[in-house]
Amino acid sequence: MKVICVIPARYGSTRFPGKPLVDIKGKPLIQWVYEKAEACKKIEAVYVATDDKRIFDAVQGFGGNALMTTSDYQSGTDRIADAVKGLSCDAVVNLQGDEPMMHPDTLDRTIELLQGDPRCAVATAMVKIKEKKEYLSPNAVKVVTTPEGKVLYFSRSPIPSRARIAPGGNFDRYFGFKHLGLYVFRKDVLLAFPKMKPSFLERLEQLEQLRFLENGYLIKAIETPHDSIGIDTPEDLQRLLDHLNLLEEK
Repeated sequence: MKVICVIPARYGSTRFPGKPLVDIKGKPLIQWVYEKAEACKKIEAVYVATDDKRIFDAVQGFGGNALMTTSDYQSGTDRIADAVKGLSCDAVVNLQGDEPMMHPDTLDRTIELLQGDPRCAVATAMVKIKEKKEYLSPNAVKVVTTPEGKVLYFSRSPIPSRARIAPGGNFDRYFGFKHLGLYVFRKDVLLAFPKMKPSFLERLEQLEQLRFLENGYLIKAIETPHDSIGIDTPEDLQRLLDHLNLLEEK
């Protein structure tokens, strides 16, 4: 199975304009993400799909592969589907352009999950939530699966609900799992995505991956011990810089 990675990146983020080019320790954010993908053993080629010449030039400037796309897409998945039409591959990794700390082992294990189950259309990753604040935050997408890893639902709400769990019970400190910003698609499934109408739950939750579930595709998720720090706001960037400074001190 030939696997490539496409990183969607746009300049006009509502909450953090220009974030793909923000400097982090001497490198733009998009370069951090690109290098994480390059470190994976199972990815044969990495591309950045963007509609902005500044991002395109920055990627080429550090020696990366960049693809120019239009700006008329409803989602990052639509952008990637358009970008890979002419590329030779069997599976496509969608690594979000604001995930500079995604562990290469998480990427490789998610690819292995797709490779190991021919029924699986999309593979993704999740990490155990350890803090109640994150469990309650709508910015942290939660995921619920069967014991075998079949995804049942994604939500910005706290799921599974802890309302019926008595204080001090076995699950008193259980906050479920956070979905990480990573997908591995079979190419034919990815190309089918733009042809599906945006689904009811997708619009309700503002989570495009629900379109696959509502159209009957099997999504599987693998648990990873490696959390990531997604950069949605300037505050997230400061959190990342604090984390990197801590690592340097050690």
